Amino acid sequence: MKEKIRNMVLSLGADVCGFAGIERFEDAPEGFHPADIYKDCKSLIVFGLSLPKGLTYVEPRLIYGYFNELACPEIDRIAFKAAKLVESNDNGIAVPIPCDSPYEYWDEEKSEGRGLLSMKHAAVRAGLGTLGKNTLLLNRNFGNLLTIGVILTNLEIESDDLADSICLEGCQLCIRSCPVNALDGISAIQKNCRSNTYGKTKRGFDTVDCNTCRTICPRRFGI
Repeated sequence: MKEKIRNMVLSLGADVCGFAGIERFEDAPEGFHPADIYKDCKSLIVFGLSLPKGLTYVEPRLIYGYFNELACPEIDRIAFKAAKLVESNDNGIAVPIPCDSPYEYWDEEKSEGRGLLSMKHAAVRAGLGTLGKNTLLLNRNFGNLLTIGVILTNLEIESDDLADSICLEGCQLCIRSCPVNALDGISAIQKNCRSNTYGKTKRGFDTVDCNTCRTICPRRFGI
């Protein structure tokens, strides 16, 4: 069943797929545990879709910003279709989780938002990678270019092995290169990052004005 589901998710367009049992989320913050969303959750199906490498070679304001945003509805499409297939083929219940928004949590003072579930932490627990010093997921084959999706299910699926870190020990390029000092190697100050990263054109189109922490990383394409 596990490999059948993995192959199905990959056939829908995902580049990677992994699994994590609910026991791997014992340290999840209150309100952000998978069982807080779906009380009968026993396993998480976690998958990723990689951005094209070419997006890191151009100024991010319009082209990168547009396609980075486009990845989220594509992830949600895969999650929606995969959830239906899991329910029809494996007699389970499957709950697709929105890749990015909507979500409830917002700290106005810190300009800090939290998704319904931390996608990158779910990916770590499903063996898809580890977190780099820029707080982005680092995958061996796709670097930091993965956008992550999650499906909660009541099916009991064995967890995949956890991944080894590919972040270079001693490297601090992302920390030193951040123009607003938003990184400390462990977390990101969202208020600093948001104010510097997101903007609009005179016409009102959304822009991404900075992706330095992603593009400066020596492991941005994996190893």
